[in-house]
Amino acid sequence: MNPSHLDNLLLDVAAGKISCTAASDVLAGRGNEEMNLDPWRLKRTNVGEVVFGHGKSLEQISTALAELGRHHPVLATKISASHGQELQAIYPQGCLWEEAGLFCLGADLLAPDPKAPHSDVLIVSAGSSDLPVAREALGTARFLGLSAHLAADVGVAGLHRLEPHLPSLRQARVIIAVAGMEGALPSVLGGLVKAPIIAVPTSTGYGADFSGLAPLLAMLNSCAPGVGVVNIDNGFGAAVLAKKILTETSEHA
Repeated sequence: MNPSHLDNLLLDVAAGKISCTAASDVLAGRGNEEMNLDPWRLKRTNVGEVVFGHGKSLEQISTALAELGRHHPVLATKISASHGQELQAIYPQGCLWEEAGLFCLGADLLAPDPKAPHSDVLIVSAGSSDLPVAREALGTARFLGLSAHLAADVGVAGLHRLEPHLPSLRQARVIIAVAGMEGALPSVLGGLVKAPIIAVPTSTGYGADFSGLAPLLAMLNSCAPGVGVVNIDNGFGAAVLAKKILTETSEHA
């Protein structure tokens, strides 16, 4: 560990951001080994390591944020409400978006997009129950430096509500469509727009929805070409894919 990292580690301990035990693990080289942290992923892949918060203790999340945050802005996803509030107390300079399950150091996830509604990435949410996943996609896209906007509650049960958003949809470079139930929204969009569509099934629905399996299969079987599908409730993965698509397109323009 270089001197500047050691100084920062000691300051974090003094401020109560990480425990003495966690700091000892970092000094002994055990912190990265146990949590398998990868601070140099950003240079290799253009997307840095993100902390997946579900199932982790507060100390594990806080330690990972402290270590990864030394190198570049860092994001944690699937954060519970209680962990979010505790992380905000530990890192008052951090950005908590409780409704999206996101916590970030080094970026403002809640800053409005100055290009909205004509953003490069347009996230479309079928219903209000799909909003947590849609917001996860939106916050992740903003963390990744993308121009992104959310159009909510425009699913097939009220398809007329999609019409006012068509101008924005038709100029977007990537569309992320978030839907549960039967998962029909991406197919509808696929027949209306030219941009690639990233479909995100959610675990929203009644019993035959099988916790998101029904919309996942429906999206995989879409008759509209140009629709790609990520895993159930994976708003984060959809935003990362949008980042990679736009980066690749820009580099070869």
